[in-house]
Amino acid sequence: MRWEYVIVAVILLFGIYAFLVLTGFETQTLSRRTTRTADGMYPSYADSLRKQRRYARQHGGEWTSDEGTHPREPDEGAHPREPKDT
Repeated sequence: MRWEYVIVAVILLFGIYAFLVLTGFETQTLSRRTTRTADGMYPSYADSLRKQRRYARQHGGEWTSDEGTHPREPDEGAHPREPKDT
């Protein structure tokens, strides 16, 4: 009867150990260093230029073909957000 408790305890400890090993392996695999950057991967996943322009037009944006990001100037009449007094 006591052997059953020992066997169950060993199985539980082994299960916990296996879980910790597997999660540690996954964490190391998913967070390892890489030489790939978003700029390098983007051409592989980007839509065609036509689709990008159409998407921008449909969603009220504008298409710019310049490289890099530039801060947008606020529209005339636009007000900065101010916290509401409650």
